[in-house]
Amino acid sequence: MRASWTLASGLLLAAASFSWAQGQSKVYVVKAAKHAVAPPLSQMEPIPASSGQMSSLDDDEDDRLLIRGPRATSPAPDSALQGTALSSAPDILSTNSGLNILGVGNGFPGYNTSQAIVSDSNVAVGTTQVVQFVNRSYAVFDKSTGAVALGPITGATLWQAIGAPCYVSGTTYSDEIVQFDKQANRWVMMMPVWDNPDQLCVAVSTTDDAAHASWNLYVFSTPGGFMPDYPKLAVWPDAYYVSYNQGNSGVFEGAAACALDRSAMLTGAAAPAMQCFTSTPTSYGVLLPGDLDGATAPPAGSPDYFLNFDANDQSLDLWQFHVDWTTPSNSWFGSSSTDSSPTNISVTKFTEACGETDAELNYTTGACIPQAGTTQKLDSYGDRLMYRLAYRNFGTYEALVVNHTVTVGTSSTQTGIRWYELQNPGTGFVVNQQGTYAPDSSYRWMGSIAMDQAGDIALGYSVSSGSMSPSIRYTGRVPTDALGTMESEIDILSAAGATPGSQTNTYRWADYSGMSIDPTDDCTFFYTTQYVQPTASTWSTRIVSFNFPSCVPGFTLTPTPPSASVSAGGTAVFTLAVAAQGGFSGQVTLSCSAPTTQGVNCSLASTSAQPGTNVKLTVTTTGPSAGLTLSPGAMPLHPLYSAWIGLPAVVLMGFGSRRMRSMRRRLAFLLLCIVLSGSVAIQVACSNGNGSNASNNGGTPAGTYTVNITAVSGAIEHNSPVSVTVQ
Repeated sequence: MRASWTLASGLLLAAASFSWAQGQSKVYVVKAAKHAVAPPLSQMEPIPASSGQMSSLDDDEDDRLLIRGPRATSPAPDSALQGTALSSAPDILSTNSGLNILGVGNGFPGYNTSQAIVSDSNVAVGTTQVVQFVNRSYAVFDKSTGAVALGPITGATLWQAIGAPCYVSGTTYSDEIVQFDKQANRWVMMMPVWDNPDQLCVAVSTTDDAAHASWNLYVFSTPGGFMPDYPKLAVWPDAYYVSYNQGNSGVFEGAAACALDRSAMLTGAAAPAMQCFTSTPTSYGVLLPGDLDGATAPPAGSPDYFLNFDANDQSLDLWQFHVDWTTPSNSWFGSSSTDSSPTNISVTKFTEACGETDAELNYTTGACIPQAGTTQKLDSYGDRLMYRLAYRNFGTYEALVVNHTVTVGTSSTQTGIRWYELQNPGTGFVVNQQGTYAPDSSYRWMGSIAMDQAGDIALGYSVSSGSMSPSIRYTGRVPTDALGTMESEIDILSAAGATPGSQTNTYRWADYSGMSIDPTDDCTFFYTTQYVQPTASTWSTRIVSFNFPSCVPGFTLTPTPPSASVSAGGTAVFTLAVAAQGGFSGQVTLSCSAPTTQGVNCSLASTSAQPGTNVKLTVTTTGPSAGLTLSPGAMPLHPLYSAWIGLPAVVLMGFGSRRMRSMRRRLAFLLLCIVLSGSVAIQVACSNGNGSNASNNGGTPAGTYTVNITAVSGAIEHNSPVSVTVQ
């Protein structure tokens, strides 16, 4: 949500980032004004959504949030532009697809489509559930099946136990955010209330079950009573960190950065504290707090990080927020305990999307995204970094990933996604890689980005053009890709068989989207954003999940060499390498199969292996036979033929036995005849008549044969072939 605030003329000349005076600004300490315990959502009576028309301009379709003064700049070439998508698999990004389901919005059973102009969609993933929040409503899903466990219910439903100001009939609320505290296995929800005074309402669950847990509810008044617009919530070990834009009687007062006492709220304390720094100059605009992903916490005592891009459009500004709950006067926000200015990190120069180099009240230049079949263009939100600022600790370094929308050229308004990975090896954050993703002439915007435990990065966004309606796509990269590049993209709606439509009733689009990581495997990405169904006048949303094969816990099986050549009767030896993926440490069972009817056999030095070990595979072929054989194809296999072969022996046996007077001679002669008849019968039976049996004179026939190796561990199975050519 954006507030239609006017800006005093003096603020138009607010000090630029480089002139912010050093020293530390004042920290404001606010105690929770109210606390209550709410019963499980499954036991509450849902509050119906407001009826009638969509949100008014005052509530949700507000004018431009004035965050900076005008700047006389023009589009510049983007040297970080990646013009052609790369891919580690032919023509398409290689990911494992998971859920692709309809989220809360138009078409979702029980949702009132009159609630809000934009979706404000965001998503969080827990141990077994996914919670999606859209503007003023949310739902709980089973993360494995996508089944709806609860909802949709309005945001105010949760706050009935605490009452005003979080729950009052007619209360204006929007921009709700949901998070999952991965270290504590708790859900955290935040809802701003624009009332008199303005408040932040925060809820923390008592278990990891969003539908059946009770909740600790808190109300915090914002310092100075300023309006908390466009708030963002992040989880960190020492606090829940919040950023929002302050409004005071129609005047923008700059961004606020706050810390909520996480430990106290997890225990259900009655009056936990919130500490805020509110003196960020207006020239900085919107801030994003760093949000912890992964099981590895930041280094002990590490501050959280807040980021935006600088007004010079060629650097990022990074603040550190160190909170001291025992002695609040020791808390600080800036580049150090003595300097409240941020650290400036140079990046490749960019141009803010859709001509958003000038801040304005009457939104006239920010909507430049074309759609098929309509002259209505869409908002780019190119004046800010997009939610989330995802943090991850890899042990040897820390990483932050973030994105925003930029103009990709100098002769058109086409937009792409500029993304960054910052790394801190222990000496401070620097740019490790950056890129602008625009692989064709379509417009891409409204992105959200995250990184998994293997270092794979996923970026979701909206895409549109004059010949296509807005759709939803994602791209990604693996650590072996060239720095600054993403692979090809996957269209989420096409994969679901869903057809998008164009939005004709407003320029507003989404405000933000959400990419999160499953904390259970630390590999699976969940993404949500909005789209419009054909002929619909209001938005729908989609929730998808996917992961990179290299991250999912498992193993790889690699035979070396992949093929070999031998003569008939020769032996080929292969090495089978078993390697772990995603922390896999289980035992792998091996087996092989070969075309034994052709005289090809296989054997393994061991039928089990641990990751990181090699197993020898031996493949043998059959050489030419020197024994009595019958020519291939020379003898039919009809049973009567075998009988005719044995008949002379029987006659000879009878005739000879009558002429021999000695019983002993008769028995010896009879035995000789039986052996002769049996050998002939066996020879006939073993002949296949088609020349392909290894018992033929030539042994294993010339040709190429496939030997299959199967590796199994639990539900994971891999099959890898090797080929042997007999010359």
